[in-house]
Amino acid sequence: MSRSGQVLRKTLRDQRRGLTGWGLGIVVLVLIEGALWPSVRDMPQLDELLEGYPAAMKELFDLDSMSTGVGFLNAELFTLVLPILFIVFGVGRGARLVAGEEEAGTLEMLLVTPLSTTRLLLEKALGLLVSVFVLGIVCGLVTVLVSTMFSMDVPVGHAAVGSLAMVLIGVEFGWLALAAGAVSGRRAVAIATSGVAAVAAYVLYVAGHLVDSLHEGMAWSPFHQALADGPMDAAVPLRFGWLIVGALAVLALALPAFGRRDIRAV
Repeated sequence: MSRSGQVLRKTLRDQRRGLTGWGLGIVVLVLIEGALWPSVRDMPQLDELLEGYPAAMKELFDLDSMSTGVGFLNAELFTLVLPILFIVFGVGRGARLVAGEEEAGTLEMLLVTPLSTTRLLLEKALGLLVSVFVLGIVCGLVTVLVSTMFSMDVPVGHAAVGSLAMVLIGVEFGWLALAAGAVSGRRAVAIATSGVAAVAAYVLYVAGHLVDSLHEGMAWSPFHQALADGPMDAAVPLRFGWLIVGALAVLALALPAFGRRDIRAV
């Protein structure tokens, strides 16, 4: 196998324990929320209770549909908790893959081989994509399982689209961390850059529901692109394409900068 193939395989191998732990955490989280569904479904006057919430909050978390299994999971998991988990996973792994190895002194060992910086960064990005996608598969499968166990009536297609939204938003901010780490060589910079970007994007998304003048601007937020109208949908929305474009853009911008930079030796 080529050196570049070995880098990809090593990237995946290094993440297997962490990936297992994160996958189990998602399974437990979805199971717990699913177990709460019968109590929520049978709650008297649930619709009247939801009517008391502000319109912006109902739109933000799709509360109008909370009396259904899909709406309940959208409100409880897919519009806040799961996006945060996928972003934290993506950012943490992305910051380690280049900047973390450079700080540990192991990245320079790869670059003395014929492997180009472009191929190295692309292999690292692909490894992160595969890892986040595996978490997305786990998320989708456990959602379908929980739906069956607790009679939530969540269609497989809705679970798949919701899980795809989690993958795309995790990859976008994960690749941003990877790119920032490749350009700066520092994990702290990578985490701070992607963390600030994620917070700013979420603030724009929330503010767009609360402030009329920002309503159109929130379309630029990855959170809007992934979560608008509830991410669990019957079909893949076109706005998901912007998440792919954004992720590819930050990676493309990092490639030439990484190629020109002197890698620090430890």
